[in-house]
Amino acid sequence: MTTREITIRDGEEALLGDLVVPEKAKGLLVFVHGSGSSRQSPRNRHVAERLQEAGFATLLMDLLSAREEAADVRGATHRFDVARLARRLDVVVQQLDDVAEVADLPLGLFGASTGAAAALAFAARASRRVRACVSRGGRPDLAQDVLSDVRCPTLLIVGGNDHVVIELNEGALAHLRCEAEMSIIPDAGHLFEEPGALDAVAEQANAWFDRHVHRNALDA
Repeated sequence: MTTREITIRDGEEALLGDLVVPEKAKGLLVFVHGSGSSRQSPRNRHVAERLQEAGFATLLMDLLSAREEAADVRGATHRFDVARLARRLDVVVQQLDDVAEVADLPLGLFGASTGAAAALAFAARASRRVRACVSRGGRPDLAQDVLSDVRCPTLLIVGGNDHVVIELNEGALAHLRCEAEMSIIPDAGHLFEEPGALDAVAEQANAWFDRHVHRNALDA
């Protein structure tokens, strides 16, 4: 398994990411972080490690530069700018074509919180590229205007105690026209901090990605 930091440039802005590629990787999963988070998120790293063990390459990517992150910390300038984050994700995915280890791997997206909206907004306009999406405690409702354009299989995972987000995800699910499911992790809160909650997320995400990213690629 190889690990390295990569830099993606968008004009004058430099975006940093941590790429992990197992031997004979089954696919590449790009993590799209939520409000006020980063690629250092311990929750996403935990899920990523489980998916790496299952044979997937993972990219934990910051879609804001250090300068933009600083502005966001001061005034929440960018964290709800779903259009900006989706455009940045587009930039990242395009430049991944130049990264030899992952250029030919089928692509899945794992979005958390507001990052789930950005992932789905990108998937809506990149239907031929994205094989599947998984949302953890996500806000897909923030991409409601384009949800009907999403074509890739989408799994919405929500904590059983996260009642407001459950309601928001139910509303989003009604707008999705692709293969879509909602899964509730019993007794889990918004951050899935309860014992075993993140492992349950990882198990369900792995099953979804294995079916729709790995196996569908083999059948293509």
